[in-house]
Amino acid sequence: MEMAPVLPESAPPRRSRRRRLRNVLIGVVVAIFAVWLVLFVTKGRFLKHPFERIVGGLTHRTVTVGGDFQLYFAPLRIKFYAERLVISNPEWATRPQLFTADRIDSRIAPLSLLFGKRRFYTLDLTNGAVDLEWNRAHTANSWTFGENKGGKPLEFPRIDTATVSGTTVRYLDPRMRVLADLKVADIRSTDARIGKAVGVTGTGRIRDTPFTLVARLLSPDATANRGRNELVARLRAAGNTVDVAGTLPSIANIENVPLAVAARGRNLSELLGIIGVVIPNTRDYRLRGQLVKAGEEYRFTRVRGVAGQTDLAGRLTIRNGKRVHLDSVLTTKSLDIVDAAPFIGYNPDIVAAKGAVAAAAATGAAPQRILPEAALPVKTMQAFDAGLKWKIGVVRSKNLPISNIDLTLALERGRLALSPLTFAMARGNVASDVVFDTRQRPSAVTYDIRLAPTPMGRLLAGYGVAEAGTTGTIKGRIQLAGRGDTIHDSLATSRGRIAFVMPQGTLWTRNVQLAELDLGTFVQKMFEDKLKKPVEVNCGLLAFTVRNGIAAADPILIDTSKNVIVGRGGFSFRNEAIDLAFRADGKKFSLFSGQSPVGLGGYFAKPSLNVISGELLGRAGAGLGLSLVATPLAGVLAFVDVGDAKSAACGPVLAGATAKAQRTTKGEVRDDVGRGTTATSEDGKGGTKGQKKKFLGIF
Repeated sequence: MEMAPVLPESAPPRRSRRRRLRNVLIGVVVAIFAVWLVLFVTKGRFLKHPFERIVGGLTHRTVTVGGDFQLYFAPLRIKFYAERLVISNPEWATRPQLFTADRIDSRIAPLSLLFGKRRFYTLDLTNGAVDLEWNRAHTANSWTFGENKGGKPLEFPRIDTATVSGTTVRYLDPRMRVLADLKVADIRSTDARIGKAVGVTGTGRIRDTPFTLVARLLSPDATANRGRNELVARLRAAGNTVDVAGTLPSIANIENVPLAVAARGRNLSELLGIIGVVIPNTRDYRLRGQLVKAGEEYRFTRVRGVAGQTDLAGRLTIRNGKRVHLDSVLTTKSLDIVDAAPFIGYNPDIVAAKGAVAAAAATGAAPQRILPEAALPVKTMQAFDAGLKWKIGVVRSKNLPISNIDLTLALERGRLALSPLTFAMARGNVASDVVFDTRQRPSAVTYDIRLAPTPMGRLLAGYGVAEAGTTGTIKGRIQLAGRGDTIHDSLATSRGRIAFVMPQGTLWTRNVQLAELDLGTFVQKMFEDKLKKPVEVNCGLLAFTVRNGIAAADPILIDTSKNVIVGRGGFSFRNEAIDLAFRADGKKFSLFSGQSPVGLGGYFAKPSLNVISGELLGRAGAGLGLSLVATPLAGVLAFVDVGDAKSAACGPVLAGATAKAQRTTKGEVRDDVGRGTTATSEDGKGGTKGQKKKFLGIF
């Protein structure tokens, strides 16, 4: 009896599993088809509220659709249609809505949503409005969704075919104090190609300064496909025009991207003043360079251009934070002296057109004054910090032979220090330290200016001194300290000392002969045409002690081979009045010597030289009287110099000592210096308190 073969036990279960899998797949397909069919028939309108709830939960925003809503496959692409779509901003934002649109009609690639590439086959957007904001701490922005802090760059999806009209964008950065309201021109694209540049126009404010903006996206096709974003923009603000051009990795991301920047305008200080940085005024400027934003820093490198008639080159870094910090390194080949006028408060345009007196008047100074009354911008100086290193090759000036300027500036919480400030002047060197401390009220200002031995021929060449034959040099120091928020006020309250020393040498000028006023020698040389014989100086000192803004001679003493010149009087920083008198006493007997002082008066802006003084006229009158009552020879006696001047000991002179320390060559205390008084009172209006005003030349 044969037994029937036994089949494997696993066969029926395998066929069963296959059938079950097939049935599941069929069921899934049927279910998907059913869902697709339901969505296609209903257009997915019933998903409106689930869409608002789910998307709102994922983005942590409120999402609403105020009109018709459709979400379905048509046939394999997702169709998304919504009217009056609104997506809210986070609670900290100043505007309630991040995005609104009257209508959005799109076809979306389904798989792109899974991989985060967000590809739109078509997009039709009408009257879209986008509000982009940073929070005050700059740790989050409104277009980055989720609860995590941080702000991602703004990115656009790829769009093959688009029709976009009526789009507006608002951008706000509270830390940078930037607000922009922009309008995007209508866009038409086919096959991911827009075909022409997309324009953007708008207005806004940077800090408190309004601006207008015109920009163009030169590569909209690449932008639509997440490629190169070539952008050019022109911004106008406060009389300045700034052009920016570059290629961005994404349309709203300029981080670490080199941008070409060019700026021009009437005054560079107005441009930097927009961001709260104070610099002296400039004339018309044109600058270009490269800008790179790196975190909190805006780095301007390869800067080249001109301001007025002065060339500029270097780099500039603006760092934002709790306090704005400005760092710059500049070089200049040639600085026009007019362009330097703002460093003491003058408007350079007024200096160029009308002169220093008019420029001073424009700052509030009294008529015929030259010290500016322009107040330091104390509040702004205390709001930002700065560092500057500036090297200047030569200064173009008719009278001042200045070159090789090396300036270091430091501004820290209202204390401005120009230290050191060095330059070469007529083959001599000047080193100075000037400090304006606005943290003290009124500002505490100190001046320390040191002049190394400098050839007088080159120094005074612009004032009639012949360089050839002048071997004399001069050195000196100015140390003053005062209080005030203007240069005038700081000097009008100053105290300190001014001293200039002349070692042995020769000086070749007609004015020196007049200053000596040895009338007999002067007339003799004039008729014999020997006026150009140099004056031999043994030593000289022009020194002033300054108290409460009034400088008194202490002493003026110049010892030459033939005369001892002394001076009395002084000048006032308060009203800028000058009242000085110089007198020369001969060392030897001289016939026809005037023995009368030369007066130097007037004001800083318009000094006057009084060669024929009242005393000289008195002597002439006395001589005329003697001639009438006696003999003509007797009249000559009024002009005789017996030649009793005592030579000065040059040690105290060269040491810059005060009048009390001056001596004759025999060691005797000098009695011809130190007794002068100034012609200005403590109120700066002339005359000393309780005394009538005296002419300082009367000994």
